[in-house]
Amino acid sequence: MCPESTYKSEEELIDQLKNKKETFWSNESLKPYYTLEKNLPIPTGDLHEAEKLLQRFTPYLEEVFPETKKMNGIIESPIRGIPSMQQELEKRYQQSIPGHLYVKCDHDLPIAGSIKARGGIYEVLKYAEGLAIKHGKLTKDDDYSKLANPEFKQFFSNFSIAVGSTGNLALSIGIMSAVLGFQVTVHMSVDAKEWKKELLRDKGVVVVEHDRDFSFAVNEGRRQCQEQKNCYFIDDENSKDLFLGYAVAALRLNEQLKQENITVNAEHPLVVYLPCGVGGGPAGITYGLKYVFGDHVHCYFAEPTSSPCMMLGLATGKHEDISVQDIGLDNKTEADGLAVGRPSALAGRLVENMVNGIYTINDENLYKLLALLHESEGISLEPSALAGMYGPSSIDIQQQLGHMYGSRLSHATHLVWATGGSLVPKDIMEGFVSKGTSFLREEE
Repeated sequence: MCPESTYKSEEELIDQLKNKKETFWSNESLKPYYTLEKNLPIPTGDLHEAEKLLQRFTPYLEEVFPETKKMNGIIESPIRGIPSMQQELEKRYQQSIPGHLYVKCDHDLPIAGSIKARGGIYEVLKYAEGLAIKHGKLTKDDDYSKLANPEFKQFFSNFSIAVGSTGNLALSIGIMSAVLGFQVTVHMSVDAKEWKKELLRDKGVVVVEHDRDFSFAVNEGRRQCQEQKNCYFIDDENSKDLFLGYAVAALRLNEQLKQENITVNAEHPLVVYLPCGVGGGPAGITYGLKYVFGDHVHCYFAEPTSSPCMMLGLATGKHEDISVQDIGLDNKTEADGLAVGRPSALAGRLVENMVNGIYTINDENLYKLLALLHESEGISLEPSALAGMYGPSSIDIQQQLGHMYGSRLSHATHLVWATGGSLVPKDIMEGFVSKGTSFLREEE
């Protein structure tokens, strides 16, 4: 089964979503980047300032997270060609993929093992820097490795950080905040996996479990934090700093592509496929990519059929004023990181003229793609991280790009953003692969 764009009206689109039909939505509000860049709501200079902050923290990160030493304290992941998976996709969907297929390995990001290491760690570090400078303990010219000294841990212990999450954002914020010395509370939605809660508790993080979804966990976390003195809430629905942490990835990717001799221009398009939950991560990356590559990059978001919150928000123009529950969906999916019923108030508006389109994919197909990638390339991802893997095979996307590029599409670089997986316990990952393999066998 492949996502389709057979609807002729907003009502028909919503009917398809209600019925959990895999669906492709083309963004009619997409605009040329040159018409947007003079009036961007977040100045692109802020991206460079965010990158500078992360550079200032590299000596500290090397000190407290030895696994970052090989990258000189930079939290970054490689890109990797996946030709065997490209062949598997072509065979499975009986559709050639013009160009070359790569994966962006954010499942291997140090410290937190997911894309959330970008936004979450950046916002925690920015808050810590601001506090230390405000209290006269740090200047931007200092060697930030001094932050590893016990006196700083003692200082930060006077402050607390809170966040609401389905799992991976909680890991990045919980781990980073605890190492700095903050008191940390994470509010976990009903979708959060047990192993993620246990890992956080092992790091000294207070985990508050909620029996409702992501939006409820965020609201409850925000409310409780507001009632406490010296509590800073990291708001996944509205945070500019999270957004900028993700956007920095585009600056880094530009350098990586140059190192790999991969050209991006009018003759060589870059097509990026991003799993989407509340939207901050994929929107931040899209915002950065458009700044770096302009109209030579094309970004597509991927959501579970049970949780198409960003598609619903953008297609109706209602953004955070509509939820998947409003159209009768249950927001229950094995892709726990994408189990979000209401999109970010910030993210959707920032990229409503930048994202090319969005498609939905069901859980069974996520598991099948997970098993195919594991078998063909030896890469182990959690289910939500496979949402982008269908995109390069999409007939709708290929037709859309074909209208723009014609035969030049054969020069395209397709980049699937793998969002998480390296921290998944071995037995659970084996269960994921086994489940996907079973689904594939049922097709035979």
